[in-house]
Amino acid sequence: MKKVKVLMLRAPGTNRDIDTRIAFEQCGAEADSALVNELLRQEKRLMDYQILVIPGGFTYGDDISAGKIMANEIRPKLKEDILKFVADGRLVLGICNGFQVLVKTGILPGIKGKSAQPVTLTNNDSGKFECRWVYLKVNEKSPCIFTKGMRGMYVPIAHGEGKLVAEPGIAEKLNIVVQYVDEKFKTQAGYPYNPNGSINDIAGICDASGRIFGLMPHAEDFIRWTQHPRWTRETPREDLYGLQIFQNAVAWAKGI
Repeated sequence: MKKVKVLMLRAPGTNRDIDTRIAFEQCGAEADSALVNELLRQEKRLMDYQILVIPGGFTYGDDISAGKIMANEIRPKLKEDILKFVADGRLVLGICNGFQVLVKTGILPGIKGKSAQPVTLTNNDSGKFECRWVYLKVNEKSPCIFTKGMRGMYVPIAHGEGKLVAEPGIAEKLNIVVQYVDEKFKTQAGYPYNPNGSINDIAGICDASGRIFGLMPHAEDFIRWTQHPRWTRETPREDLYGLQIFQNAVAWAKGI
């Protein structure tokens, strides 16, 4: 079979696409990138790829709110194409700013609420940009394709607007994939384990199909042990890598 093809959808201010490209290439995929207008002009075709990724960064400088301008660009022009892409069995991943874009387009969580956007990601409770490493617990009952076989991760976060909030009645309907926990993998540990005050310690969610996944932490930044902040002092723990997210995605895409 030919290599799995991954498309990273970029905008001015995207800055984590290289990290994400390296993660997918380490898993044997072929990664490409495009701006929204390149897809609209059909210079590149979405359906030529098996995985769509909206990487992290600060698209359009996060003016107005994080990810909002790129979401406004996608919603009228590409949202339906992305939903058809997923309906065809393909995968969508949004990391940090990409997660913010997915919820602000209404692509996630894929649950009908009082408005077209029943959840959002807003300012951290701390009132500041949080840059630290966090522990994540994986919900093993989640339908998420990306986290199959995983129990947890230890990965960095870097965001100022990562607090997930939801309309009344929506929180209990969310497909929670990963939650912020302490080093013993217990929830409700408070700050700084939950770095932003997100409801139910939510760090990532997926749609009902499990094929659209958005998460705030940067799983692409812990794919080898030397990226660990204490790699010279601790025993290697491959079970905490974010790499398996990308391995799972590529393995799924090979069957499309």
